[in-house]
Amino acid sequence: MDIGTFLLMQSPAMRSSQDIYARGVEQAQAAEALGFRNTWLGEHHFSSYGYLSRPAQLATYIAAKTKTLRVGTAVIVVPLHHPLLVAEEIATLDQLSGGRVDIGFGRGYQNYEFERFGLDLEQAKNRWDESLDIILNSLKGQAFSYEGKHYKVPDTMVFPQPLQTPHPPIWIVAQSPYALEAAVRRGFNVLTGGFGVTVEHLAAFGKMFEEVCAKVQPPVKPRVGVQRAIYVAESDADARDAAEHARWNMRVTLSLRNHYEQVENGKAMPIVAQNEPDIEDLINRYLIIGSPETCIHQIKTLQSVMGISHFNCSFWFGDMDQKRVLRSMERFAKEVMPAIR
Repeated sequence: MDIGTFLLMQSPAMRSSQDIYARGVEQAQAAEALGFRNTWLGEHHFSSYGYLSRPAQLATYIAAKTKTLRVGTAVIVVPLHHPLLVAEEIATLDQLSGGRVDIGFGRGYQNYEFERFGLDLEQAKNRWDESLDIILNSLKGQAFSYEGKHYKVPDTMVFPQPLQTPHPPIWIVAQSPYALEAAVRRGFNVLTGGFGVTVEHLAAFGKMFEEVCAKVQPPVKPRVGVQRAIYVAESDADARDAAEHARWNMRVTLSLRNHYEQVENGKAMPIVAQNEPDIEDLINRYLIIGSPETCIHQIKTLQSVMGISHFNCSFWFGDMDQKRVLRSMERFAKEVMPAIR
């Protein structure tokens, strides 16, 4: 199982952009030094839930500051962009990183973001399949044209072309059976997890994935990547405090997903959800937080119910201090990683 890290780059306290980006780069460099395979970068807009609006740009910078670390997008929100521009960004990043790129795509889920681009979330999702067609055609190294319902591309050749052939590995966020089957049929890897997702939900996803693969019978079985909040704690009190930092991410994530968000002068507010889990339930079913032994047990549980091939660690959540994040990463690398690889 490959193990990577994930950067959302949120700031409940509305810290400066300079501070947030410096923290992100430092964590990526620490990930390389500690033996993690990847650093994945999310895309979000217009709130303190995520300062990272152009993940491919930051990925290019991180690639230049590292030697072996793979960089990835988790995800590029495809319907927010013209697919030809997405293809150009991917190829440029792949060239400049020396082929150290994985690309994650998603449909997007925040009405809040789409509205500010003048887009309708449901209508934008209808462009998804055509966008993927155009991106894939763009990366084949030859001119192409495309005639779709939403996009019409006259004879076009994209420059540059990617270094990896036929293109960088592609990962798709797929939650529904329809989306999962479409990803498997295209030969894409799949991503799931995140804040507000229970271990039972992930187990159900694993079962659904196996059923889809049995139905589609792809020549090569796609890989499954799971993102989870991780904190290797020094005590029970330390673990409980970390869980409350993660609760901020969960509250904001759910409010944005379900369109009851509250954003004041750019500051995303942690709205309490109905039937919110208590601290014990949060730690046991939604997060991986605790002693090294607890973290190992929880990750192995996910492996047993999902068949994970890539585990994506979200070490930085809420307003957690940078020193605590780096210390948790170090403990994970030394005391947890050897037991789960």
